Amino acid sequence: MTTTEQETPGTGSELDWRCINAIRFLSMDAVQKAKSGHPGAPMGAAPMAYMLWNRFLKHNPANPEWADRDRFVLSAGHASMLLYSLLHLTGYQLPIEQIKQFRQWGSITPGHPEVHITPGVDATTGPLGQGFANGVGMAIAERMLGATYNRPGHDIVDHHIYCIASDGDMMEGVASEAASLAGTLELGKLVCLYDDNNISIEGDTDIAFLEDVPARFRAYGWHVIGPVEGNDIRALETAIREGRDETQRPSLIVVRTTIGYGSPNKAGTASAHGEALGEEEIKLTREALGWEYPPFEVPGDVTEHMRSAVSRGQQLEAQWHKRFEAYRRDHPELAASFERDMAGDLPGNWDSELKSLRGTFDTPVASRAVSGKALAAITKNVPMLVGGSADLAGSNNTQVEGRGHFSAHEPQGRNMHFGVREHAMGAISNGMALHGGLIPYAGTFLIFSDYMRAAVRVGALSQQRVVWIYTHDSIGLGEDGPTHQPISQLMGLRLMPGMVVVRPADADETLEAWRVAMERKDGPTALILTRQALPPLASRGSEASAAGNVSRGAYIVKESSDTPDVILIGTGSEVQHALGAADILSNAGINTRVVSMPSWELFESQPDEYREHVLPRSIRARVSVEAGTKIGWEKYIGLDGVSVGMEGFGHSAPGGVTMEKFGFTAENVAQTALKLLRRQV
Repeated sequence: MTTTEQETPGTGSELDWRCINAIRFLSMDAVQKAKSGHPGAPMGAAPMAYMLWNRFLKHNPANPEWADRDRFVLSAGHASMLLYSLLHLTGYQLPIEQIKQFRQWGSITPGHPEVHITPGVDATTGPLGQGFANGVGMAIAERMLGATYNRPGHDIVDHHIYCIASDGDMMEGVASEAASLAGTLELGKLVCLYDDNNISIEGDTDIAFLEDVPARFRAYGWHVIGPVEGNDIRALETAIREGRDETQRPSLIVVRTTIGYGSPNKAGTASAHGEALGEEEIKLTREALGWEYPPFEVPGDVTEHMRSAVSRGQQLEAQWHKRFEAYRRDHPELAASFERDMAGDLPGNWDSELKSLRGTFDTPVASRAVSGKALAAITKNVPMLVGGSADLAGSNNTQVEGRGHFSAHEPQGRNMHFGVREHAMGAISNGMALHGGLIPYAGTFLIFSDYMRAAVRVGALSQQRVVWIYTHDSIGLGEDGPTHQPISQLMGLRLMPGMVVVRPADADETLEAWRVAMERKDGPTALILTRQALPPLASRGSEASAAGNVSRGAYIVKESSDTPDVILIGTGSEVQHALGAADILSNAGINTRVVSMPSWELFESQPDEYREHVLPRSIRARVSVEAGTKIGWEKYIGLDGVSVGMEGFGHSAPGGVTMEKFGFTAENVAQTALKLLRRQV
């Protein structure tokens, strides 16, 4: 098929098709040079992507961070060369040398898009369904910020979120969860183009996927358009305009495409999905599409046409800045707040209410309850802190009175209701953070962090500022039993690069844990909280204050000598047992140091001198106490130490009983230390 043959009535000009084919050939040539990647989806989806970026997308390649730009999420992240080709052609800081270095060490064109690596990438995608749900989170953020800051005559937040999703995205449960919530919330600024090519890695999607996707989305409350022929760019233009103009419902545009379009032997086959086409097949594809240019060469008229996005984007942003200055004149305080929120900065008095809670908890209280008080205190001065729970607000203490409930009819509400959708809650929260202007928090039981782990991992990888609130943190939750009692989840979160995990031991440590979470801008923080009441550490003999110490990850809370015979290291609810054990050991004439270690990651970030001060290498007798798996504690107790922890699942019984039966008592910790000392003599 030649370029001229593609110019049938209603399907676009010769220049349009030259631009589309430039996208196709940049994609397939980069994959071929890398000898790995996914050429098929970019080849099939190039027309819809071109039409969106050339006719509709509000963006400025000279400033990828413009606050009121449209967001674009390539949920089908395996088609990353589609996005990289668009970014290069429209004038982002992505030179052709980087296209040639696709998937190579040190390049800014990784195999799947990563938000902090490539200019113009709005979301880290790859695990299917995540990007789709990110888009829902971005649309929530746009709606919420618009309701907060827009005023009559001043629409400073007014943009769309566009997404390209694949058949694989539609198969993933996280996309279904997110789509259901998006329809319920009537997110009219969200437009998803569904690249329906009926091919996955294993072959035709019919082998595992026969459902009526448009009917499903209509049931969710979406506005469904199409199906549209993937090479009819005029029909695509009409469909995208219709989706953009629909403001009451999110829109799904079903686009029927051919994977690997233009390839004489591989178009429409699974082999075009995830492997380079091969030099000979690319040669044949060049002939079929009438493309006479060598690899990585872009015709001058294509470059000129596509790079018009730069001047167009600069003009759009300049117009917005002019409107924003008028807004600033009329609403100076709101303008300053908007700029601060978009920069991710906290107001100067953000912690004034939090400070007032110090020392007010003099009786045992669950750390989840203290967290709820801290959340209420912080949000008085930090409106950008927003979130909720996966239908467990009463248990997670995530709902704040007086902040309203975000919904289609109350877009200014700050309490989110995610429903029983942990996975979508995680990915949507990431999307809210990716959008900017908000600090999202999300709560569930620690055991259900497994349901959302993929989203939490992508959030950590992409350094998103999300606060995960995980309550019911151990066998101490009691009667719900082993199905709800986490064992490996806490350590699993610690194993995740980029995550900071904080498990506070009492009320004051919980307040300081929130301080850590709020002041951290370069990644997520997980707060691990109890259902059961915890006594103030001071009432159990602690000699140190949590203030200023939780941020150091670990600190000495009690010791009977500068040169201890044994060090007891506890976290969360078990620090009290370590303190009790220290009393028993001291009465037996054994010098004991107790260390509270709320955060491994924060402790590891401290200077060597401080870490040596808390855990001197010369003291080899060490006992860790944590109601979770023992695996991993070797890092701090060494091969000579002993861990009081879990080796199996829990049991259904009152929390105090389960803790006692599994050995989480001062007496058992003391006996464990004594046995260790005898063994080391």
